[in-house]
Order: sequence, then C-alpha cells, then structure tokens
Amino acid sequence: MKSRILYTKPSITEREVEYATDAARNGWGDRCYEYIFQFEKKFREFTGANYAIATSSCTGALHMGLAALGVSYGDEVVLADTNWIASAAPITYLGAKPVFVDILPDTWCIDPGQIEAAITPRTKAIVAVHLYGNLCEMDRLLEIGEKHGIPVIEDSAEAIGSYWKGHHAGTLGAFGAFSFHGTKTLTTGEGGMFITQDRTLYEKVLTLSNHGRAAGQPKQFWPDMIGFKYKMSNIQAAIGCGQMDRIEDLISRKREVFAYYQKHLSEMAGISMNPEKAGTTNGYWMPTAVFAPETGITRERLLERFKAENIDGRVFFHPLSSLPMFCPQPENRISYDIPARAINLPSYHDLTSADQDRVIDAVKFVYQE
Repeated sequence: MKSRILYTKPSITEREVEYATDAARNGWGDRCYEYIFQFEKKFREFTGANYAIATSSCTGALHMGLAALGVSYGDEVVLADTNWIASAAPITYLGAKPVFVDILPDTWCIDPGQIEAAITPRTKAIVAVHLYGNLCEMDRLLEIGEKHGIPVIEDSAEAIGSYWKGHHAGTLGAFGAFSFHGTKTLTTGEGGMFITQDRTLYEKVLTLSNHGRAAGQPKQFWPDMIGFKYKMSNIQAAIGCGQMDRIEDLISRKREVFAYYQKHLSEMAGISMNPEKAGTTNGYWMPTAVFAPETGITRERLLERFKAENIDGRVFFHPLSSLPMFCPQPENRISYDIPARAINLPSYHDLTSADQDRVIDAVKFVYQE
C-alpha cells in the first residue's frame, strides 16, 4: 500500500524539544512565566502588534476580546457563513447572536456588500475571518465599521504570515486572534494569541484571562471581576518560542507548497485556488482548490479518489447556518454552493514534491474521468 499522505502536521525540530524540555525541568517558581513572556514578545515583534496575550486557544482569545468589547446577551455580531464553528461559538457564549452573511466568490471571505444590510441597532461587532490564509477586504470592512461605530475583529486563526498592504493580519481591527492548533503553520499543540494596538482593551483582556485578577493588584488571590481561565502553559509557550525562531522558514515553506500546486493545477481549466491580490501577501495556510460547476467535479468524487490513493481529504467548511444549532440561510448562495465542489489539499512542511505529485495526479484523475 502507498504511504499515507496526511492533510497537515506540524514541523517540530530539536529546538522546540530543547525549549520544551527546559520548561518542563526548570520552568517553575520564578520561571513559570518565562517562556510565555518570551513568546508574546516574539509574536509582537513579528506581527507589529503593540500588545499580545498568549492564550489556551484562539476560541478563548475571541471570547475574551468580545467580552472586553462589551458584547453581551441580546447583541448581534456579523460574520461570514463560511467559517469553522470556533468563529461563531464565542459569540453564543456571551448570549449574543451570530448573524451570517454570504462570502465573496474569489477569497471565500465575508462579502462587505452584504454587511450593511445585516446591521441593526443590536449589532456590536463585525468578525473578519481570514479564511485559509486569504485576506478579507479590510479597507472596506474598516470603513463600514467606522461609519456605524462598530468594531471590526480579525479572526486570524489561519492567517499567520498574511499581510494586508504591509500590515500583518490581526493588527488592523480592534483586536486579532490566532490559533496554534497542531494543524496550523505555527503550533504549540493547542493554543492561541490575542493581539491589539489598544492598551485599554489589552488590560481588560489581560485581567479577564486570569480569573479577573488585574495586573498589579496588591492583594493576593483577589479577583476584581469574574474572568476566565484561558492562559497558555509555559511548556506550550516554549514550543511556540522554538517555532517563532523559525517562523520565516515555516511561512516560506507553506508558500512553496502552494506554488507547486498552483503551477501544476493551473494547467487545468475551471480550477481556482487561494488568491493573492495586489497589495497583499498570503500565508497560504491551507491550499484549496475550487472547481467550476462546468467541470462536474464534486467533493465526493475527490474524497473517493483521495481515499483510494491513501491521501487524507479535508472538506471545505460547511456553511455555519447549515449546522443543526443554527437556522438555515440558503440565501447565502455562494457559501452553500462552493463546499460541494471544493477540497483542501495536503500542505505540511515536509511534504515532498513526489507526495504533491500524488495529490495532483489524484485531482487530475477525477478531472479527466
């Protein structure tokens, strides 16, 4: 049988193992936050953010950021229908309602033209999710947000290494949130990061992240409010420090993997992949192929062929409104249409050209059937 090609896995070297081992052996007592502070500093420097808080997940970063912005029961938050549940769940944790709008056909990110019609007096935020590393139309979103006095949040879980007109994803909105799940370009196993340019918002989230205990509070074990427990561990942060030491190479390798797919798949008409528009840089976390309706190619046929070739197939996100916990919104036509004729392609860092050729051949087989 042919060797298994996973859709993704992390790149871990002896550097990460060395840092994690040091944290496990020595990162206690006075050193219990040492790697956390280092990781936050490295992440600030890389993204250009003024403030950063390492968290246990991107979901937690979103939850705390929304809470710090005052989102609460009965409020509404607008976001694209095409997203993973983690972008919508924190909204519901606060008793607010996710309002789903359609996506653009090329970036698969939120359609700015759909947002204003969805805004009501109860709208308290817009979430811009940079899907698969693709960038939302940030100029337009920020303009809409400013016009209506609504903060724009950047869910940059999948966008490490993506830039909008020279600004790293997550640094343009009220705050940005990142994921370091084991599938991501940069990993700590599980984990996330909250970043912002706003000191007041940073201080609110810092307090929320530690059971409501404010930094500098002289009383020991004295919370000033009900908070959360979304802190990253020192051992996780140690792995993150090792990853940050290699971040340019990790992103560069993702771009190389994407470029190889694009070169060979672009030979076939009716296939579109992650775009990189003028003035942007795409971190290409997850290379994705969307097939035009006239090709007749479906997700099911692709998954069947991938399985026959011992290749992991990962589906394009289902519309959130199609999930059982939400009300269907088939009027979000593009969100409902694309998943049935799209697939995410394997893209881990040590994927060889021979491995990619196997993936490309599987796609071509279905294309030529």
